[in-house]
Amino acid sequence: MTPPDPSTVRIDGPWRHRDVHANGIRFHAVEAGPTDPGTPLVVLLHGFADFWWSWRHQLTALADAGHRTVAIDLRGYGDSDKPPRGYDGWTLAGDVAGLIRALGHTEATLVGHADGGLVCWATAVLHPHLVRSIALIASPHPISLKRAVLRRRPQRSAFLPAFLGYQLPWRPERRLVRDDGAAIELLLQRRTGPVRRPDDFDDVVTRNRSAIQIPGAAHCSLEYQRWAFRSQWRPDGRRFMTAMDQVLQIPVLQIHGDADPYVLRSTLRSDTRWAPQLRLHTVPGAGHHVHWERPDDVSAALIEALRD
Repeated sequence: MTPPDPSTVRIDGPWRHRDVHANGIRFHAVEAGPTDPGTPLVVLLHGFADFWWSWRHQLTALADAGHRTVAIDLRGYGDSDKPPRGYDGWTLAGDVAGLIRALGHTEATLVGHADGGLVCWATAVLHPHLVRSIALIASPHPISLKRAVLRRRPQRSAFLPAFLGYQLPWRPERRLVRDDGAAIELLLQRRTGPVRRPDDFDDVVTRNRSAIQIPGAAHCSLEYQRWAFRSQWRPDGRRFMTAMDQVLQIPVLQIHGDADPYVLRSTLRSDTRWAPQLRLHTVPGAGHHVHWERPDDVSAALIEALRD
C-alpha cells in the first residue's frame, strides 16, 4: 500500500494553511483569526504521534475570541520537514522562537500537549523575551516528570513501559505503521477517558492512523522520546536539565483530565517549584487528550487565562 502524501494533513476548514520557514527548516502552519498588527499570537503545539489537527477546536475558539491562533506540525510531523536531527530540547525551543519571529511577532502565548508542552517549557526558559505565558495539557515540567518517574511508583508504572519500549532501534517505527497504524488506535483507546468518548473519536483515529504513516513521521516522532532518554547520560542532556532548573515568572496554566492514565495529577502538583504562578485546571472524566475530548471546557479555560 502506498504511504499517504504529507499534503493529506492539509485538511479544509475555517482556517488558512501556509508554510513558514524558521530555524533552518519549513513548517506547515495552520492559522485562524485576525492578522492585524498588535493582535496577540497564540501558538499551539501538539503531542506524540499527533499533528496540528489535534487543535481544530481551539483554533477556531481562540480566533473567535480575538487571537491570531497558529497550530503547527512540529518538526518531523505531518507536512513539516523531517530532518534527521534536531529533536532535542535546545533545537525544538529554537524552532518555536524562530516561528514567532517569522510570523512577524515579538512575543506569543504557547499552548502545548505532552511533547508539545515540553517545547513550551523549554522555549519559556531558553527564549523568555518571546514568551508571554504558557498553557500546558498533560505536560509536567521535565524535572518534575523525571523525579516522579524515579521516586513514585504510580507515575513510574504509568510512564515507563511505553517510554522504554520506544528506545529500541527501528522496531517501534514498524509497530507504529503496521496494519495501517493500528497501534495509534490502541494508544488513543488506552489514553482516552473512560466516561464519554467524543462523537468524532472514529474520525480522530482515522486521521491519526493516516498521519503516522507519512514517510518519516513515525521515526521522527520517536526521536523526541529517544533524545529524552539518551540525553540523561550525555553532556547536552545534563546542560538542558540544568538550564531548565529555574523559576518562571510568567503565568502558567496546567490543564489535566482527572482520568488521564499516563500523566498523574500528583506529578503536576510539583510544577509549582518552577512555576509559582501556575494554576491547575482539572477536567472531570477526561483522559490524556483532554483538548479534543472536552474541547469546550479546554477552550474556555484558555480564553479565560488569555484574558487575565
